[in-house]
Amino acid sequence: MSVVKKEYKRITVKSLVEMKQNGEKISMLTAYDYSMAKIVDAANIDAILVGDSASNVMAGHETTLPITLDQMIYHASSVVRAAKRALVVVDIPFGSYQSDSKEALRSAIRIMKESGAHAVKVEGGSEIKESVGRILQAGIPVMGHLGLTPQSIYKFGTYTVRAKEEEEAQKLKDDAKLLEELGCFAIVLEKIPAKLAKEVAESVSIPIIGIGAGGHVDGQVLVVHDMLGMTHEFHPRFLRRYLNLYDEMSNAISQYVADVKSKDFPNDEESY
Repeated sequence: MSVVKKEYKRITVKSLVEMKQNGEKISMLTAYDYSMAKIVDAANIDAILVGDSASNVMAGHETTLPITLDQMIYHASSVVRAAKRALVVVDIPFGSYQSDSKEALRSAIRIMKESGAHAVKVEGGSEIKESVGRILQAGIPVMGHLGLTPQSIYKFGTYTVRAKEEEEAQKLKDDAKLLEELGCFAIVLEKIPAKLAKEVAESVSIPIIGIGAGGHVDGQVLVVHDMLGMTHEFHPRFLRRYLNLYDEMSNAISQYVADVKSKDFPNDEESY
């Protein structure tokens, strides 16, 4: 199949749907601050996810659960100021949408108004359909998230591959259809069998973006700190490290310390 590549000055939710229709893969990375987002955006990324993974990589928490709505808005605001081309999607954090559709709408409105983001992302299917529906009715674009949903980690008890059994796989397929029918513009599928992800991508008209879901989906997303090798303890099969910044940065900082201690820095040329 030939790929029709269209040049976009600014990516919108409509752009992503067009990319799927044209057979062009969608590139997505996380970012949580202005400086990183500026670099990511300038590299022509299609979408930036201000993920609740900020709870892990920025704040050092074990899970995504502790991050608050105020903190997500802070991170999102920083990213939006940097993004000139990419679509900026923001996770609504745990506890801000699951139990009450009115609270879900209030949370989504706060993210959109206070950060200037372009869309929100929520985890789950039929369990949160009322929340998704209410947010969409307000005109706010919603990206879904199925498979391994980190906000439900204590229910799963592990970060292992999801939907390997037929019952869970069927629910995932049903939930993907439901999210499409409700009006979601895209869905993230995390850590599920590649065969199942391919089936889902072919069964819906909206883009399916994978993380650990194989190559037969419509796009890919990774956590930027993992992809650049700033983290080094995390080794899932789906992660390709494009740099080893952990060692590069460690060596540079060690050299700086040595230069300060030896009085080599600053030298005469670096002084006023």
